[in-house]
Amino acid sequence: MDIDHLRRWIGRTETQSEWVTPSLVQRFNATFDREGDTSPGSAAPLLVHLCLAPPAAPTSQLGPDGHPARGGFLPPVPLPRRMWAGGAFAFHGVIRVGETVTRRSLIKDVVVKEGRSGTLCFVTVLHEIDSDGRSVLTERQDIVYRGADTPGAADKVLPPAPHGAHRVQVDPSAALLFRYSALTFNGHRIHYDAPYVRGEEGYPGLIVHGPMQATMLAQFAETIKGAPPAQFDFRSLSPLFDDADFTLNATEEGAGLRLWTAYVDGPVAMEATATW
Repeated sequence: MDIDHLRRWIGRTETQSEWVTPSLVQRFNATFDREGDTSPGSAAPLLVHLCLAPPAAPTSQLGPDGHPARGGFLPPVPLPRRMWAGGAFAFHGVIRVGETVTRRSLIKDVVVKEGRSGTLCFVTVLHEIDSDGRSVLTERQDIVYRGADTPGAADKVLPPAPHGAHRVQVDPSAALLFRYSALTFNGHRIHYDAPYVRGEEGYPGLIVHGPMQATMLAQFAETIKGAPPAQFDFRSLSPLFDDADFTLNATEEGAGLRLWTAYVDGPVAMEATATW
């Protein structure tokens, strides 16, 4: 891997915008079994910006896994698997229905590391989100590229996660995963194509999206505290598949919350902190 070539992408920028329509918010709420006001001027749901202005590569330019071909804004990392490793959200304001959201993105860093399962390439992307010209959100996105081995195959066995003081169970149905893929215009086949994900990638089932887990945890935090957090940080530790239910967990930690997803009796999949 030519890291010097890949690091030439540091500093690249991209700007995308989309109008927050009532119908988009209605579909978002339906996906997560939420109810809410969708009239112009009402507050849009937390993390709906992840469904706005997604990359829209022509179908003919998608790779065999459903991802857009390498290159463009993101560096052309020559490793086959790309995942959302973690990130952070700092909330400055509220996105409202009827406003135009603009995302200004910057490649902040590209780093190669050696892990237990082989070579890993981490790409850090910073997003500044405006809504009708108001700064509403700063996001850091950590993307990891890795080899074709099954993630977690070389890892040690992890202990079961504790039960949170607040805990709900989630059914990762194929319909839920497909709907979130549709909301985010995500063609990655690991989230909706069961024969492909088992036969070609060797996973036991469809993979639950990292952004969707983060959205569920952030919504969970908002429900518990009665207000959206000012800061939300998270990282993925192990994958979740659609072959078993998983749980959302939260426990008070100081003035904030510590949150995590896990199989009902499995290890932590994603961990997060929320502060107000």
